[in-house]
Amino acid sequence: MAHQTFASCIAACQACATACHHCATACLQEDDPKMMARCIALDMDCAALCELAAAAMARGSENAAAICALCATICGRCGDECARHAHDHCQACAEACRRCAEECQAMSTTPRAA
Repeated sequence: MAHQTFASCIAACQACATACHHCATACLQEDDPKMMARCIALDMDCAALCELAAAAMARGSENAAAICALCATICGRCGDECARHAHDHCQACAEACRRCAEECQAMSTTPRAA
């Protein structure tokens, strides 16, 4: 079953999406949310892509590897942006993004049986 094969990556994607949703919401509550605009935008993109990647892997989509490759890229960008900010929610998001990027990169480059 695909969801068992990719369990670690699916879990990382789900955790990252949750962290990104939390980070975006918390950024909107900061004193100067306009300063956090790029962080919020990347959080939203990253969360959406992580959710798509988790769903694709869970159903064994033939596009899962390609989606995960893109997810790794976007998670990397989001993680880099969040790491620039000292807020606890940004730092937690950056860590979740890094973990997800590593899992998705590994998943996207692992040969699959036809």
